[in-house]
Amino acid sequence: MELQVTNSPFSQEQVELLNKLLPSLTDSQRIWLSGYLTALQGAGVAAGAVPVNVAAVPAAAGTPAPAISKEVTVLFGSQTGKSQGLAKKLTKKLEELGFQPTLSSMADFKPNGLKKVQNLLIVVSTHGEGEPPDSALAFHEFLNSKRAPQLEGLRFSVLALGDTSYEFFCQTGKDFDKRLEELGGKRIVPRMDCDVDFDEAAAEWTNQVLGALSAAAAPAAVSAAAAGAAASAAGGQESEYSRTNPFQAEVLENLNLNGRGSDRETRHVEISLAGSNLQYEPGDCLGIYPENHPQLVDELIAAFGWNADEQVAVNKNGDKRSVREALLRYFEITVLTKPLLEQAAKVTGNEALQQLLAAGNEQLKAYIQGRDLLDLVQDYSLKGIAAADFIAILRKLPARLYSISSSPSAYSEEVHVTVRAVRYETNGRERYGVCSVQLAERVQAGDHLPVYIQHNPNFKLPENPDTPVIMIGPGTGVAPFRAFIGEREETGAAGKNWLFYGDQHFSTDFLYQVEWQRWLKDGVLTRMDVAFSRDTDKKVYVQHRMLEKSREFYQWLQEGAHVYVCGDEKKMAHDVHAALLAILEQEGNFSPDEAAEYLTRMQQQKRYQRDVY
Repeated sequence: MELQVTNSPFSQEQVELLNKLLPSLTDSQRIWLSGYLTALQGAGVAAGAVPVNVAAVPAAAGTPAPAISKEVTVLFGSQTGKSQGLAKKLTKKLEELGFQPTLSSMADFKPNGLKKVQNLLIVVSTHGEGEPPDSALAFHEFLNSKRAPQLEGLRFSVLALGDTSYEFFCQTGKDFDKRLEELGGKRIVPRMDCDVDFDEAAAEWTNQVLGALSAAAAPAAVSAAAAGAAASAAGGQESEYSRTNPFQAEVLENLNLNGRGSDRETRHVEISLAGSNLQYEPGDCLGIYPENHPQLVDELIAAFGWNADEQVAVNKNGDKRSVREALLRYFEITVLTKPLLEQAAKVTGNEALQQLLAAGNEQLKAYIQGRDLLDLVQDYSLKGIAAADFIAILRKLPARLYSISSSPSAYSEEVHVTVRAVRYETNGRERYGVCSVQLAERVQAGDHLPVYIQHNPNFKLPENPDTPVIMIGPGTGVAPFRAFIGEREETGAAGKNWLFYGDQHFSTDFLYQVEWQRWLKDGVLTRMDVAFSRDTDKKVYVQHRMLEKSREFYQWLQEGAHVYVCGDEKKMAHDVHAALLAILEQEGNFSPDEAAEYLTRMQQQKRYQRDVY
């Protein structure tokens, strides 16, 4: 598409030059130019201060500079595998461009070697309330300690993954970015902060990094063929099904696992992967793209006063759908975030909403908590706004990730998930989990769901099948352990297996009870300890059962057992961690510091893995 003078800041002469140049550029040349301009801007060089000399790589300050090292260290800190997946793709593209990348988890990287690194690329997520993921904890602690070296020779860039619905959005990435600068590092390109829908932003950052590194490298170091291959890989669609190209999978079975009279509804959903070539391992997750509740969509359209059939854009390509379909399938409407409210205030010019934003974070947090888009429209009378204008500021409806509860060896071309329906009331209205209630109320056998596999290398069975395994998973946290035991049975693994499971009532809430009992009878499951919190006067949880069996638990640890925890991060995982520390102090005579160091070593050795949310 040609540039037009009326739509650009360029003069007519510049437009003519650009129109001649741009169509002739290869993909690799566009990447180079994008990275060069980004690096120039990051260095604070005024426009026009440095002439673009393609024959000889320019320095940001206008003076010749030595070519950068072709060695690039790519570090990732990942909880669910997303950061690791992006880091792997980045590494592959660096290789295709002729660089020599080293890919490593932060947990495996020796931080003392950081002072030898010249080019560092970090891909890291933020976990919980602004905390590093488990695999990044030790590296994060080292970098912020007095032992961290000065890094004047370091060039770095950070890709941060997060969720704007959390207060400390992308905090871990921001921490790394700030600290590396404090230690003397210079940015290759500025940090990129990604929301839950991270594909486009991550691709933009990747292309900027590739371009900047290529622009700074010796001209002959990167062959045109290699650069072209990398650009093709960057721009082309993956052939297999993925989060950007989900598989339309048929639902085979959808059952309620809870007994009559239970306060809970837990769905066991069996899904066919036939024809998809999708592969998974125990410990991986299934991503499901849900639909918003039709009733909420209709109430929202009515509150705005929109025409449900009006056509609006649903992506950057300009593809259009009706307002109703757009709100049903494409955009998030159940979560409020500070960026959304800021955009809404700009689009609507609503003074009351602007006052809320000006009131400070605490008041804003109090309002956002437990409210959705319909609340916002009703509370601030946001009528008379064009549907296309407002829908354009909504973020995409993200997929929901569920721990896979089936063994691929036991269920060929199938994947099972275990999902608890979320329903509650707040601010005078009934609320519900978007995907969980869709599965509970509106999905039947024969229906189709858009799905993909989210690999999680940080939650995997031991490589040695003789290794003992301890699994701690109350409620739906038991899901991956059904996959673990099923896989250990199918592969004939000889290692002992111990499961700690809990829920509210034995009679109605014992998920997969018959299967656990069969596995116990057959010896596949060595032992099982349960805690049903509402069946006794005193509430008993899995961490209490762990402490009751502390001697045996410690003996398993001495035998090299791997410990896995799955479930609620905010309370359960913290309580289980505290119980582990107590067991080490009580049975191993460790001091508190020694017990903490023991668990840290277990995490580094992948003997202590968590899938928490």
